[in-house]
Amino acid sequence: MSLANSGRRLVGKLRAENSVFLLCDIQERFRPLIWRGETVVTTSRYLTSVAKALDIPVVITQQYTKVFGDTVKDCFADPADLEKYPIFEKKKFSMCTEEVSEHMNSLNKESVILFGIEAHVCVQQTCLDLLEQGKDVHIIVDAASSQQAFDREIALQRMSQAGAFLTTAQSAAFMLMQSAEHANFKAVSKLTVEHMKLPNEFNEALTSSSKI
Repeated sequence: MSLANSGRRLVGKLRAENSVFLLCDIQERFRPLIWRGETVVTTSRYLTSVAKALDIPVVITQQYTKVFGDTVKDCFADPADLEKYPIFEKKKFSMCTEEVSEHMNSLNKESVILFGIEAHVCVQQTCLDLLEQGKDVHIIVDAASSQQAFDREIALQRMSQAGAFLTTAQSAAFMLMQSAEHANFKAVSKLTVEHMKLPNEFNEALTSSSKI
């Protein structure tokens, strides 16, 4: 590994041409069970829209679809976009199945933007597997959750301690562009403005706790 690459890995800078989005198991059966679940869904919609605007690949997994259902269509601004991305069925908790790993190798991306559910199970195990493979892993904290808030909190700490970068959807989006001179800056800015009009339960909880 070159010193340049080593430095980039250390600070976790994202580049659109070297990134991939991983959407982990945001399925219909889980939707009403997840803590701050609706914010996870709306933030996922923002992320997939950013991926589309910046032409970044998206990889989707579904955990035992027969039981837990399909990926929530509301994770996409246009439900038809769901058909454009590869969806991998799995029973393994980690997204890093043999099929997904083969697909990831074909994409040849170093930075992984990971979000989904549950944070302490499938997301965490995916994160650790990717870190072992030498990937830069960026966890979108406003698009990752569990059924219990405590499980989510400890999982975020665990992934950070292992070397993952915790970030927010907006932070990742603007880092991917790097400059207001980016050709798709206006499109992503518009997506951001619309996203900010929606309730963010994580932000509201933080604001409420700071007032106590």
